[in-house]
Amino acid sequence: MSAPDASTDPFTLFRAWLAEAEASEPNDPNAMCLATTTADGFPSARMVLLKGLDSRGFVFFTNRESRKGGELLANPRAALLFHWKSLRRQVRVEGAVEAVTEAESDAYYATRPRLSRLGAWASQQSRPLAGRTELEAALNAAEARFPGEDIPRPPYWGGFRVLPAHFEFWQDMPFRLHDRRLFHAQPGGGWRTETLFP
Repeated sequence: MSAPDASTDPFTLFRAWLAEAEASEPNDPNAMCLATTTADGFPSARMVLLKGLDSRGFVFFTNRESRKGGELLANPRAALLFHWKSLRRQVRVEGAVEAVTEAESDAYYATRPRLSRLGAWASQQSRPLAGRTELEAALNAAEARFPGEDIPRPPYWGGFRVLPAHFEFWQDMPFRLHDRRLFHAQPGGGWRTETLFP
């Protein structure tokens, strides 16, 4: 079976663009803006890091009790935006969201540095913090609780996968005559493509 074609498969095109960004971007080429909505419909956006990509979608990890986690659990839909300034490109992704498996969360958590794993225990993400000393005390408590390398994953910490229904690839062109290419997932599989005026 032949490899997917970047002209008809958005995942193939995205991987090619990401590889170019990894060679040119000075910091975090895997950074993406994650947009969710509040319960009353207000948009909410923040930067997160892409930590997994497969044929199903885009994976990131967080405290599921954080604001973003709560919004995704209440309304499991999201938009992503990758912007690579040095390449003058961006990619927009929209789709449903699902929690990754416990095994996937465990596997990624085990790759994190020790202090990052302890930080997952210490941080009550998105909740009010009285001061830096409160966070440092919580980290010290986590270090005392888990003195070695065996630090289990907190039950509230894990991953989400954005399952793309739409991709838009945007390439800067002279005189603002940009190139915009859309991919729409089809019910029976495959992708429908179209281009947009800039």
